[in-house]
Amino acid sequence: MFTRIVKMEFKAKEVSSFLANFETIKDKIRSFPGCEFLELYRDKHNQTIFFTYSRWKDEAALEAYRHSDLFKGVWAKTKPKFKEKAAAWSVDTLYSLG
Repeated sequence: MFTRIVKMEFKAKEVSSFLANFETIKDKIRSFPGCEFLELYRDKHNQTIFFTYSRWKDEAALEAYRHSDLFKGVWAKTKPKFKEKAAAWSVDTLYSLG
């Protein structure tokens, strides 16, 4: 299992539209085969910056999602709303003290 973190900064006028769309697609993303966890975070000091934090069974599962019609539809609606280019990291958990 590994974690994918994506940072997105939106145009201020697009934030409510992004949140409305995320509300409609979040369960579809979470139920995609191999997705084991999904959360959306908002920066405490800049209300236009968001992060998705998702855990995937393996890299193949994430790649299957990234090549799916679901992702293509999500990205087509999300990308035009960006103020800055998104940044993404795939990370392995070294320690979990939860």
